[in-house]
Amino acid sequence: MMDEINEMTEALAGAVRRSAQYERFRAARERADSNETTRALLAEYSRLRTRAQAEAVAGREDKGSLERLQKLGELLQMDPDASEYLIAEFMLSDLVGGVYRRIARAAELDLSMLE
Repeated sequence: MMDEINEMTEALAGAVRRSAQYERFRAARERADSNETTRALLAEYSRLRTRAQAEAVAGREDKGSLERLQKLGELLQMDPDASEYLIAEFMLSDLVGGVYRRIARAAELDLSMLE
């Protein structure tokens, strides 16, 4: 059974890599990464976003971090390459998240804490 699951996982991973969402993400990432400033700002945005998500899960809120995250997001939206990257990242994450939710439902896992 594990061999079957591993084979299907590889097939699914290949399908994700061939998806329009992944292709858009890959192209957007290449454009964004070609500019050192954009690359650094996106890395900082990712770090702040991860911290804010962890704090939310822990039931804490750092208003300063959230404000910095919001301001940085607004700045990144003004850069077409950064904006496209963030949109493409969201679309790819949504695709992968949908797959995860379907598998979790099939395994009868409770994902209510993620909602």
